[in-house]
Amino acid sequence: MNAASSAPSATAGGPATATPRVIGSDVVVSDLSISYGSYCAVRDVGFEIKAGTTMALVGESGSGKSTIALAASRLLPRGTTIDSGSICVNGKDVVRMQGNELREMRGDTVAYLAQDALAALNPVVRIGRQVSEIYSVRGGDRKTVAEAKAIAALAQVNINDPERVVRMYPHQLSGGMRQRVMIAMALAFEPALLIADEPTTALDVTVQAEILQLIVDLQARNGLTCLWITHDMSVVAEMADSVTVLYGGRMLESSDVYSMFDTPRQPYTRKLLDCFASGRSAKPKEAFSAIPGSPSAHSTTTGCPFAPRCDRADDVCVSETPRSVELAPDHWVACHHPLDVGTDDDVKTPALAASRGGQS
Repeated sequence: MNAASSAPSATAGGPATATPRVIGSDVVVSDLSISYGSYCAVRDVGFEIKAGTTMALVGESGSGKSTIALAASRLLPRGTTIDSGSICVNGKDVVRMQGNELREMRGDTVAYLAQDALAALNPVVRIGRQVSEIYSVRGGDRKTVAEAKAIAALAQVNINDPERVVRMYPHQLSGGMRQRVMIAMALAFEPALLIADEPTTALDVTVQAEILQLIVDLQARNGLTCLWITHDMSVVAEMADSVTVLYGGRMLESSDVYSMFDTPRQPYTRKLLDCFASGRSAKPKEAFSAIPGSPSAHSTTTGCPFAPRCDRADDVCVSETPRSVELAPDHWVACHHPLDVGTDDDVKTPALAASRGGQS
């Protein structure tokens, strides 16, 4: 897959695959800051996603991942402000859209796939009506045409017997089937960008693998650009071409997925990967690695937000905000004391190659 890269530029990388029919778009996020009242949840974040590729936005809970996802779909709750920056999809800034342009953007240009399908679907409306309304309300199709398109959409996401499923209510479907319905609805009008906000978190491992493979197949078929929000590094290894790491609302590291797994340069990224590597250890009695402390209390205006939990931090880390520097081609790191390449600090986990069918 082609690797999308971090801001300010992007190049190709990673193993080659068949070229998809690209309907997706380059996505450029620049200097984005977002506040909930007086609390700044996202500060000066920037990254770029190449058309037809997937970027994973990773970090612990409270790092700002979902806030960015909601901002890109313009679904932020009341009382939230986008203080600065831009989110450009197909060369148009989503942040500055209003009225009809904003309504047309949702679904046509950007689609949002939520984490909890049961909560997102209307519990008292049959599946067929919920899917067909997309075509009748947005597309202006007659009822019979919209219903036929709903059945076809469900078949596209590998739902067996869609004619029966359209007559069912959400609670009558399994978690995996509900998520497939949500995917069908999100992709109804072939958006350029699909934002997937931890859509497999509530699913068991087997169903999660099926949903991940479905999205990979749909992306290859349609050339979707994807922004994948997750804290699960195994999903990153499976899905992403590039990765951006967030902490305390700030971007700490961004690169292609192979560089991120093989040579992480930010101590926080290294600790995230330590958790991932230990969790996949062949030694059953080996304890899970954990990052001491909690990220919830650390949103700083100066200094590195990870400094209170970092064993490499000094006075400079607390007093001065690190700039994002390109330490290797398209590998951007914000850290006063980045890890060295070729030392014991390297993770060199084999899990990424294994998850990609042995590719490296």
